[in-house]
Amino acid sequence: MKRTFGKTLLAVRKQKGLSQQQLADALPVSRSSVANWEADRRLPSATIIARIAEMLNIDIAELLGSAAIGAARPAVIIVDDNKIVLSGAKPIIEKALPNAEVIGFNKPSEAIQYARENHVALAFLDIELGLSNGIDLCNELLKMNPRMNVVFLTAYPEYSVEAWNTEASGFMVKPITLEGVRAQLKKLRHPFPTGGVGL
Repeated sequence: MKRTFGKTLLAVRKQKGLSQQQLADALPVSRSSVANWEADRRLPSATIIARIAEMLNIDIAELLGSAAIGAARPAVIIVDDNKIVLSGAKPIIEKALPNAEVIGFNKPSEAIQYARENHVALAFLDIELGLSNGIDLCNELLKMNPRMNVVFLTAYPEYSVEAWNTEASGFMVKPITLEGVRAQLKKLRHPFPTGGVGL
């Protein structure tokens, strides 16, 4: 089995006798970015991958190939404070994205913690989240990962204007349907490996 991007980077960096800090300084990025890459929690941009390949004198195809393996099962989160809605939405999204790992959260704080520790490719966010709201959660998640795709979920279409003032990719009115999810996947702002199932 081929190594992931993180394992490949870790092995080559150690082989070259570099610390995480030395690699970070040369790129330049933060040391925590390098740590996240090596733990397969995040992937760098293609530009940074090219810099890493040049700096470590490794074939870029090897790094890009391992990056594809690391991204083979993208993380998708759903955040909704209604447990019944959440339990109904999760299998629909799993059917639309069978190659993704779909994780549901009732609390925005748990979703933020997960996104800090994992690379989230796509987030479905309810707009009304008890004392919090999906608009603020969207902005917080996009600060951590500007290339995360966000689709808002709501039972209230009047929120659409406010939702479009964010960097979200889409907006769905509940109830969530398989056709609705598939339609949103075609509108995502950033590349996402859908596997081509049913699209």
